[in-house]
Amino acid sequence: MRTAEFEQWVSKTLQDVEGALELWVPKDSPAGLGEAMRYAVLGAGKRLRPLLVMATCEAVGGQPEAALRAACAVELIHAYSLVHDDMPCMDDDVLRRGKPTVHVQFGEAQAMLAGDAMQALAFEVLTPEADQVPLALQARLCALLARSAGHAGMAGGQAIDLASVGHPLSETALRDMHRRKTGMLLQASVMMGAACCRACSPATQAALSEYGSAIGLAFQVIDDILDVTQDSDVLGKTAGKDRDANKPTFVSVLGLESAMRHAQELRDQAHIALSTSDLTNTDWLIRLADKVVERDS
Repeated sequence: MRTAEFEQWVSKTLQDVEGALELWVPKDSPAGLGEAMRYAVLGAGKRLRPLLVMATCEAVGGQPEAALRAACAVELIHAYSLVHDDMPCMDDDVLRRGKPTVHVQFGEAQAMLAGDAMQALAFEVLTPEADQVPLALQARLCALLARSAGHAGMAGGQAIDLASVGHPLSETALRDMHRRKTGMLLQASVMMGAACCRACSPATQAALSEYGSAIGLAFQVIDDILDVTQDSDVLGKTAGKDRDANKPTFVSVLGLESAMRHAQELRDQAHIALSTSDLTNTDWLIRLADKVVERDS
């Protein structure tokens, strides 16, 4: 399925996102704060969330300028969450994206502030002055991002994760935790891309929401699998961390083989959701779903 074209699209899209982040993440913030922010977000990471925003926008025929801002905003939220998650008060990790974590490099106080600043910057990026993005669309994008990142989404999921260390979770409870912690921001990436088109029908939005939900959970299942099957050098972060911390994972609850089957089932669900939409340009979304499950880091 147009593998070469897909890779070219990924490369061009990543260049656009990186260029925009380079422009919008300030160098001159006080007392070295900008340096810590740029260290956290520039030049690394899979950028799956921005790719989902841009692929969905293309699929629905949306506004690319708004989508680029949404792509950068969701990556800033993701980056801030990693900075905070890695700190000693939470997951206490020293390696992220193949380099020392932000608190190791800059100190805990600066890492906390860098995360705070990136969270605020995400919403600043979504609300430009003048008429670059219609005000109603700005509000919609902010709402989607805030709800996925806040108490009912990513932050709530992290709270459940921290409270679950050393305690068994049922599969249902585990799915709920990861739907919040990881899945909702990935799903929001899809829906932010869809929001960039005013003519996106309710049926199409429902299909895209189902697609985003499926790949959001699949991403976490694969993360849990890679945590026990790959080395730190490959992952770019500390391997075996969840197991050593006695955290419940899809591997510990389902077993390795069943977890892999579940990830493949979720990918199939994502494909089926796209097939039920009225969209004809879904190749990149299909390939991104495959990429989520087939990745090795």
